Amino acid sequence: MAERLRPSSAQDSKAEGDAGDVERLPPVDISPERFEAVVHSISDGVMTVDRCWRITCFNRAAEEITGYPRAQVLGRHCYEVLRSDLCQEACPVRHTVETGKPVAGLVVYLTDAWDRKVPVSVSTALFRDTRGRLMGGVETFRDLRQIEALKKQVEKSYTAGDIVSRNPRIRDLLDTLPVVAESDSTILIRGETGTGKELLARAVHNLSSRKDGPFVAVNCGCFPDTLVDSELFGHEKGAFTGADRAKAGRFARAENGTLFLDEVGNLAPAVQGKLLRVMQDGTYEPLGGTKTVRANARVVTATNQDLTAMVEEGTFRRDLYYRINVIELDLPPLRERSEDLLPLIRHFIRRLTLLHDKPVEGMTPEALRILMTHSYPGNIRELENIVEHGFVLTTGPLIGIEHLPRGLVEENRGARAEESLDECERRVILSALERHEGNRAATAEDLGIHKSTLYRRMRRLGLLTPDRPKEPTPS
Repeated sequence: MAERLRPSSAQDSKAEGDAGDVERLPPVDISPERFEAVVHSISDGVMTVDRCWRITCFNRAAEEITGYPRAQVLGRHCYEVLRSDLCQEACPVRHTVETGKPVAGLVVYLTDAWDRKVPVSVSTALFRDTRGRLMGGVETFRDLRQIEALKKQVEKSYTAGDIVSRNPRIRDLLDTLPVVAESDSTILIRGETGTGKELLARAVHNLSSRKDGPFVAVNCGCFPDTLVDSELFGHEKGAFTGADRAKAGRFARAENGTLFLDEVGNLAPAVQGKLLRVMQDGTYEPLGGTKTVRANARVVTATNQDLTAMVEEGTFRRDLYYRINVIELDLPPLRERSEDLLPLIRHFIRRLTLLHDKPVEGMTPEALRILMTHSYPGNIRELENIVEHGFVLTTGPLIGIEHLPRGLVEENRGARAEESLDECERRVILSALERHEGNRAATAEDLGIHKSTLYRRMRRLGLLTPDRPKEPTPS
C-alpha cells in the first residue's frame, strides 16, 4: 500500500514530545491521489525530494516557472533541474534536511529550461510520512518575475542580461562589457535612435564599481542651447533671469556614479568647450559662479550622428571627439538583426504579461508575418511600441493582425509582405544554424524550442539534407 505522506515543520517532533496531557489529534490520512490534487492546485511551485536529493513531486506551478515538464524531472537530482545560484554550496532544502531548520522567503535565482535567470522566493520544510519518518524535504518557490519587472520599470536597474539578442555582433559586445565596465574610461555608444543605447549605458553602470552610485541620463537634444549649460553644470543664484536660487547640475547629481550624455552631437560649441575641460582636468564652474568644482562621475556618451563627419565639417570639436571616444561600442540597427525579432517579440509579450497580469501567449501567424517583414526605422523602440499596441487591444490569448497599428499593416501588405511566414521562419532557422555551424541541438536551444520541434519544422520547410549513403565496406 502506498505510504501516506505529509510535510512537517522542524518543530513537529518537539511539539509531539511536549504534548503532555493535551489530547493529541490523529494524523490526517491523505491518499497519494488527494495529495497530488492538492499540490497541483497550489499557485507556488512545489517540489519534494528524497534523502538522495532526487525529485519525487513536481507540481504544475513548478512546471510553469521552470519550463520543465514533470515527467522530465521526476527522479532527477534537484540541482540538475533548478540550477540555482545556491544549489552547490548552500542548498536551502539540504540545510533543512540536515539541520531540521526550515528556510522562509529566501530570494534566489534559478535557471529555467531556456537558460533564463528566474528570481524566486524559496521556503523549505521537512517531509515526513504519517509515522513521523523523515522522507526528505519539500521546497516551495514563488515566482518573483512580476515584482522584479515592476521594480525594473520604476528603477530602470537594467543589466546586460536584460539585453535580448542572438546577433553575433551584439553577443560579442556583451562578452566584452564586463571588462569595459571595470575601467573608468569614457565610452561612446553609436547607434540609430531606438537601438537601446541607454539600456547599454545602464548595463555598463550596473557592471561597474560605481553601481551603488547614481545613474543620471541627459538627452542633450531636449534642451535649448541656453539651458544645456545650466542643466549639465548647474547655476548660482542670480546667474540669469529667473534663477532665484542655486541649482546643482547633472554632473553634481552623478557624483560617484555615471553620467550618460545621449545625443552628445547636439551640444552647442560653447558647451562642448566646457565639457572638454571636465574631460581633461575633471573640473568645471557652475553658470554664474566663480568657484571651481571637481567632478567625480564616469561619462558615457551616445550619438545617432556621424561625429567623424561633424568634426570634418567643424560642427563638433576634434579634441572633444577624441576625449569621449576612448572606447567605442556600436549597436547595429534592428533591420540587420532579423534573428532577434522573434526573441524580442516574445520578450516584450512576456514582460507585458507580468506587468499587467494579462494572459497573452503570443501572436497569430498573420501578425507575425507583418512584423517579420517590417523594416523598423524606429528600431527596437518601434517594435516594443507595436507589440504593446497589440497587447492592449487584444482580448484573447493571441495578438492578431487586427490589433496591430493600421498604418503598419497597410505599409507591409505591399511587396515586402509577400514573403510568407514560412519564408520568414526559414530565414530565422538558417541564420541560427549558421551561427551554430549546423549543430541542431544548439540551434534548438538558441531558438527556445525542443530538438524534435526544430527537426519537424526543418523537414516541413525543406531544410533537411538527405543523409549521405554509407560507403560500401571493402571486401
